[in-house]
Amino acid sequence: MTETMPDYPFPRTTALKPPKEWAELQDRCPVAHVRLPSGDAATLLTRYDDVRALLTDTSFQRGGEGAARVSTTDDGGIFSRSSTTRLREGEDHLRWRRLLSKSFTIRKMESWRPRVQQMTDELIDDLLKSGSPANLSVQLGLPLPVRVICALVGAPSEDQDKFAHWSQVMLTLTRYTQEEVMKTYEEFGAYVSALVEEKRADPGDDLLSELTQISDSEDGRLSHEELITTVMALLLAGHETTSNMIAIMAAMLLAEPERYQAVVDDPELIPGAVEEVLRLDSTLSVVGFPRVATQESEFAGTTVPVGSTVIPCRPAANRDPRKFAEPDAFDPRRDNANQHLTFGAGPHYCLGQPMARLELQVVLGTLARRLPTLRLRDSADELRLRTGLLSGGLQDVWVTW
Repeated sequence: MTETMPDYPFPRTTALKPPKEWAELQDRCPVAHVRLPSGDAATLLTRYDDVRALLTDTSFQRGGEGAARVSTTDDGGIFSRSSTTRLREGEDHLRWRRLLSKSFTIRKMESWRPRVQQMTDELIDDLLKSGSPANLSVQLGLPLPVRVICALVGAPSEDQDKFAHWSQVMLTLTRYTQEEVMKTYEEFGAYVSALVEEKRADPGDDLLSELTQISDSEDGRLSHEELITTVMALLLAGHETTSNMIAIMAAMLLAEPERYQAVVDDPELIPGAVEEVLRLDSTLSVVGFPRVATQESEFAGTTVPVGSTVIPCRPAANRDPRKFAEPDAFDPRRDNANQHLTFGAGPHYCLGQPMARLELQVVLGTLARRLPTLRLRDSADELRLRTGLLSGGLQDVWVTW
């Protein structure tokens, strides 16, 4: 590639508004070359149909040898690390999903609603006691998903600060060094190994105990190494993105108060409002999940050669006017909002999406019911993005009531 390539992620003027390049590329260059923070080049897709086609095409692999490095660390970031690639593709991935999928069905996650509601109410009680203003990111966004995933997996929620630090280091884009990454994997791996041994000695009614029994079974459906990787992934994915999304949801609704007021006035809008937040968010997935072409492919009339690293820009796809009418409008009554690609598509569709949706619905419903006068302390233009991390999100969301 000899042409001048723009740096990716693209800069933006305000936290909640998407970079202008997304819409521009959708119109004139839906298959674009960009340069990642590592300095490596990649191909960026921005149209809905192209992004969905890529996500569902099994000839594209997640990471692996020859993939563009995303992060500035020596290993190129979490997508390139050997410790996170073992269960990514093929039969191993299908086996892994089959083992875990029964624990994340909509019906099973829905049975957690009363418990999630109780946790949310307890945190809102604390929020009200501490008084206005409050940092919603710190006082609700972080602790709730940590409590939920820890209860589900069987880990102590009082270690939430450890999980927050470990996840940030693991998801570094430009913020942490290779040495810090290696130390984190050692610490996190040792922590999970100790948890596994505790569950072996004294199993409980939780997912880790169940997975430990699967690992110890004679048919070897889940090796010890795979068990450790799985639990680390669950603790990481189970809180990081949902924690960020709770803060983003509040900011997005309160930035235009009529959005929040509509939910206060009509709680039936909560599921649709959550789907629109998921569709319209442009802050959470900084780079997405790169794919590597194992065979020549074509998108929007452009050939993608074998070995190319392709980035499906899901947030841009979620605003494609070819798929969503008036794509930048927030409409909780939109009939196809849940066709967004925020949770991916195809064989890597997010296992935890039923729980993420449930948590967001419970949080929004509880805020609307208990804090109907909630508003941003500062203007929406003063919100700041978290930088240097693959997970993105907002730094702080201060609210008052």
